[in-house]
Amino acid sequence: MIANSAEYVCQDSSGAWRIVGSRISLDSIVIPYWEGKSPEAIAEEFPALSSEMVYGAIAFYLCNKEAFDKYLQEQSSRWAELKVQSEAQNGGLLDRIRAAGLPRGGASS
Repeated sequence: MIANSAEYVCQDSSGAWRIVGSRISLDSIVIPYWEGKSPEAIAEEFPALSSEMVYGAIAFYLCNKEAFDKYLQEQSSRWAELKVQSEAQNGGLLDRIRAAGLPRGGASS
């Protein structure tokens, strides 16, 4: 018996594209794909995903490339705005962290 087609990607309530049944973003699959990683190599980085799910996500991207690329541009603009806001609101704290030489993302282990 042949399997019915499956959905591999959905949009959550915030508008983010996710792999169905996970919190893994579509861009977490697409960007390594752009960088030349094979779907199997990408699947190895995400144990919660099967190769089929990764291939399905890539197929979704390729079928919806224009809309997804627009989404990525909007996300990039949004993050740039948030960075400016964060610098304005937390500039003093950020300066002290940078002066202390802490790596981005917190203290080293």
